[in-house]
Amino acid sequence: MTSPASLPLTGLYDSHMHTPLCGHAVGHPREYAQAALDAGLAGVTFTDHIPMPAWYDAPWRMQQGELEQYVDMVQEAQAEFAGRLHVGLGLEADFHPGTERYVEEVLAAHPWDYVIGSVHYIGAWGFDNPEFVDEYERRDLGQLYRHYYALVEGAARSGLFDAVGHLDLPKKFGHHDPGTAVALRALDTVAALGLSLDYNTAGERKPVAEAYPSPALLDAAAARGIGLVLGSDAHQPAEVGYHFAPAAERILLAGGRLVQYAGRVRRG
Repeated sequence: MTSPASLPLTGLYDSHMHTPLCGHAVGHPREYAQAALDAGLAGVTFTDHIPMPAWYDAPWRMQQGELEQYVDMVQEAQAEFAGRLHVGLGLEADFHPGTERYVEEVLAAHPWDYVIGSVHYIGAWGFDNPEFVDEYERRDLGQLYRHYYALVEGAARSGLFDAVGHLDLPKKFGHHDPGTAVALRALDTVAALGLSLDYNTAGERKPVAEAYPSPALLDAAAARGIGLVLGSDAHQPAEVGYHFAPAAERILLAGGRLVQYAGRVRRG
């Protein structure tokens, strides 16, 4: 087994990062690409928050009229770093029941390389927004996670996405799942449908101080043969490739498989 100290960043891709168009990130795509190059990464894929209907989460994502600008920005970075760094064009899309047709239309608009499917809302509650963290005190955690993983399974079954984003996101502020049964059932669905998981190191920068998915769920995903796509969820260039060497070590020690996407085809 390769030792953690010898794991090369040169073969790794960061496949989850944002741009200022989402309203809560800073830095032009070329700055993220340069940070990846400086870190010795092999490539990046931009996955900014998909436009959604005007009533959905409007301050925290690009608007429909900005989609072309987003594509242009990423294509500029592709041209600037051609031959030095792979730069992919992707999206972090939302699964919210009732918006599937809208998302499908956006996904048909451009030749994306990679589409993450994420659940950020349980009903009307944006559960990963620190402004609304007090709502956890009003919720039964077991019921919360059952509802959440039912949505994750819905995302997997929708056929819209390549990977599930930050699998156990409700733990972000330290509210851990009191059981594992519903998470394991969701992983069974992900495996059966051939999707991958976003192995997201942003959790290590949050109050939970742990990547998504947790070590136990990483082991379960690896046992099911689910591919893992490394992502920093960077919202500024300094976060590109965040803690990737230990993350790659954990995945390999768990028997997991690192993959990436181009043209929505899984590689690795």
